[in-house]
Amino acid sequence: QVQLVESGGGSAQPGGSLRLSCAASGRSSFSLDVMAWYRQAPGKQRELVAAIGSGGSTNYADFVKGRFTISRDNAKNTVFLQMNSLKPEDTAVYYCAFHTSTVYWGQGTQVTVSS
Repeated sequence: QVQLVESGGGSAQPGGSLRLSCAASGRSSFSLDVMAWYRQAPGKQRELVAAIGSGGSTNYADFVKGRFTISRDNAKNTVFLQMNSLKPEDTAVYYCAFHTSTVYWGQGTQVTVSS
């Protein structure tokens, strides 16, 4: 079965950086999948942060444009989210998701931004 394992969450000060990783297993290749990052803050709905297509095209939510960068390594079945210039409002649980005919979700990793 497909499993997604996230890493890299934690705490950062405003203006700081974190890098999230999400590694997939359970299938020989994920190169055709759309890979994405979502987040969910307490009391709020889960929202799309960024996505990257199989050809490398990217899409970002307005609230992270210019600060976050999504990338993928198909050889390692891994998607990354580089988060710079973090703000307290970026505090949330971050989830990776791989989209094909179905959607696979990671377990989530906490990101906390505070001084």
